[in-house]
Amino acid sequence: MRKLVVQQWVTVDNIAAEEDGGLSFVSGEPFSEKTDPAFKASMMGFGDSIDTMILGANTYQQAKDYWPYAEEQGEWGEKLNNLTKYVASSTLDDAPWGDFSAATVTRDPVTTVQELKEQEGKDLWLWGSLRLMHSLLAAGAVDEVRMLVCPASRGKGTRVFEDTHNLNLLEATSFGNGLALVRYEVEN
Repeated sequence: MRKLVVQQWVTVDNIAAEEDGGLSFVSGEPFSEKTDPAFKASMMGFGDSIDTMILGANTYQQAKDYWPYAEEQGEWGEKLNNLTKYVASSTLDDAPWGDFSAATVTRDPVTTVQELKEQEGKDLWLWGSLRLMHSLLAAGAVDEVRMLVCPASRGKGTRVFEDTHNLNLLEATSFGNGLALVRYEVEN
């Protein structure tokens, strides 16, 4: 059975979005010639383990005008753009993605994720989309949380975990660029 893996950039105090929704704490030059080789290898390995991306409507709106045209993102951009995509939205009717296959719009992301998890394929990736992530966590649909921990704190903002969840540590890896990857299995 496929897993739903959530990935979030976070501060050391569990903030995934600043009070204004910003991500000024994100660091690490993930995909350039300056990239820490071990971090890049980790991210590319993650990219090889997924074939479907789930986005909320806001994350989709932020990404659709950049990522399909982001040639400077190289192999990572190519992987991301070629993923099968689903956008959770109650207002969108379609979700184009440049010259790549459009995303499928779903009005019921919990059911869609449950159906996708039962199909053959690689894992599913929920990219950003904090409100959607919180609803999927509450529904017991999230299997793993990957946190890319940045060397910063913010004190206030939207947290990855707002409710009680029991987690099992799968991995904790530090990189030369100051980032740490912390992966947890969510007990459902």
